[in-house]
Amino acid sequence: MVQPDHKEWNYVVGETAVFKVCVLKSSTLISDVKVSYEAGPVMYPDIKKTTILKNGTMTFCGKMNAPGFYRLKVIANVNGKEYEGLCTAGFSPEKITPYAYEPKNFDTFWSKALKEARLNDLNPTKRLLPERCTVDDDVYEISYVNNTSNSRIYGILSVPVKQGKYPALLRVPGAGVRPYSGDTYTAPGKAIVLEIGIHGIPVTMQQGVYDNLLGGALNNYWDTNIDNPDKNYYKRVVTGAVRGVDYIVSLPQWDGKTIGVTGASQGGFLSLAVAALDKRITFLGVVHDAMCDYSAEVHGVAGGWPHYFYKNTDKSLNDKVDASMYYDGVNFAKRINVPGWYSFGYNDEVVPPTSSYGLYNVVKAPKILSVYQQTGHYWYQEQWDEWQNFIKEHLNVK
Repeated sequence: MVQPDHKEWNYVVGETAVFKVCVLKSSTLISDVKVSYEAGPVMYPDIKKTTILKNGTMTFCGKMNAPGFYRLKVIANVNGKEYEGLCTAGFSPEKITPYAYEPKNFDTFWSKALKEARLNDLNPTKRLLPERCTVDDDVYEISYVNNTSNSRIYGILSVPVKQGKYPALLRVPGAGVRPYSGDTYTAPGKAIVLEIGIHGIPVTMQQGVYDNLLGGALNNYWDTNIDNPDKNYYKRVVTGAVRGVDYIVSLPQWDGKTIGVTGASQGGFLSLAVAALDKRITFLGVVHDAMCDYSAEVHGVAGGWPHYFYKNTDKSLNDKVDASMYYDGVNFAKRINVPGWYSFGYNDEVVPPTSSYGLYNVVKAPKILSVYQQTGHYWYQEQWDEWQNFIKEHLNVK
């Protein structure tokens, strides 16, 4: 266990955070245990040591002289196995300012991308999945045309069985390649929910197919053409997510008023992008948002997954940083004007809290911040419940 001496894990710049480390087995301290630890600004530890804890405990002090996050990570070696604990303290996190900057033609770039995509008719397909239908919802695998006539987005659509007009939710995915089951749990019989994949392939195949794609053609897809905004992999991903709104709007069951968008990690970024680019969105839920403030890492500060510029000395680095700004969540967040719920954990080692808090700070729209300090790149049940309650409240289905 690694514990800070402030309950909310927050400190003011210049204060000293005191961490208490305890190595326990069966809730009792272990004597003479070997530990290795590293400490310093998140992703950039400047202290690395190994020691023996005679009584199983130690204290450690850390501080920062600028807004950000400081992490102590401890690994205990017990009977030849390693056990890890960490704690991440925030120092004036409400004052973190992202390093991301805007390309002059950011709005023109995305307006043109969407205009070109919308030259193609949606030409939707819909296939009933009887085994997934419930007493409240009919469930379909659907597809629609994205940015070219032969580029499609696939997803799972849940529609209330009872005839009527309903609010809608677009669920956008985290990183990876996988099948999707759809959402019949958020608001059974009370809302339309579309859960999409991003890779232009059906989302109901066997898991092995997706595993092979992730290891093959789609391996590290997030790195594809990051130096060319027009050919970046995420260009068609973002347009495809926005066209998911076009698809929902085309449904006769939609109430014509309410569409929310939500997702975690990569899906957090996509939620920001969709809410910024489509004014029909009425709310968003963002959990441990990836792909935010890439350029921070050029300055030795933790930025967002996938950490394009972490300790990167590429000679064309400046050009790549400029190109990445078209796909930085910070630049989308600045354009959001609808209510949002933002949640992340301080102990996230995939998406550092530095980038998530910095992004939250630039949002000018109505916003709720819900921090679950101990959370890594996952969520606790209480966090999930709060997320779902926010969605249901804004769908007006409570």
